[in-house]
Amino acid sequence: MNVLAKSGGRAFDAVNALLMIALVAVTLYPFLYVVFASFSEPSELVRHRGLLAGPAGFSLESYRLVLHNPAIASGYRNTLLYVVAGTALNLAMTSFAAYALSRRGVLLANKVMFAIVFTMFFSGGLIPTYLNIRNLHLFDSPLVMIVPSAISTWNLLIMRTSFQHIPAALEESARIDGANDFTILLRVFIPVSLPIMAVMTLFYGVAHWNSYLDAMIYLRERSLYPLQLILQEILITTSTESMTSSFSDYDKGLIQETIKYATIVVATLPILLLYPFLQRYFVKGVMLGSIKE
Repeated sequence: MNVLAKSGGRAFDAVNALLMIALVAVTLYPFLYVVFASFSEPSELVRHRGLLAGPAGFSLESYRLVLHNPAIASGYRNTLLYVVAGTALNLAMTSFAAYALSRRGVLLANKVMFAIVFTMFFSGGLIPTYLNIRNLHLFDSPLVMIVPSAISTWNLLIMRTSFQHIPAALEESARIDGANDFTILLRVFIPVSLPIMAVMTLFYGVAHWNSYLDAMIYLRERSLYPLQLILQEILITTSTESMTSSFSDYDKGLIQETIKYATIVVATLPILLLYPFLQRYFVKGVMLGSIKE
């Protein structure tokens, strides 16, 4: 029986490993294809059929055109502003709200939490939001990409639960030493909650980086467009005229494909570089914020 159990365990491990390898391949290959295609010679890529095991030829022309595109540079600058300012506001507002709602004896805390959670299931919709943004005079303002999304209900719930796990003795000791609520939050709660803060930074930062719908609806000034809206124009409407004006019509058709792939890589790379630094906090932070003892 013991031999059968060991054989069954090894068979399970082998099948599980094969499934995981297949899952990694299915997940990773589309990204590798984009990277390989972005470094490919346009004419070689057009002629290629089937899977790409590496660049078809080699050319950096698409990256040169993308990086010298003023719209890309402007989009990068705007997106970095929205990500940094927006994430800072998100963390501040979410921390304040989570701290207040996680304390014992707060007046109407349960009713306030019910009202907050209610918004996860029922919202006003796009039209009331549009009218609200218009009445607040946020059209064509960088604030429209930062202020309306100041707090995510789901992230607030995770951080509130994490704060509830912090021993009450730490708060009591700080109050005995004369600390007020702001001091307790900034010098006690946040330092011992670095994993959850790292997770919130990743969640909010990625959301801001990928945001384009709000910009599409509320921004008319091209100088305020984020990178993702520029990327949407290039991928959906094939808006590459400013980058390919010096090419013949035939060469334009060829290089447009590699420009699309290069733009995707340029727009994705910063988040890929950020993730490894926060990944070690990711599982721990989510578990701390989602499981209540």
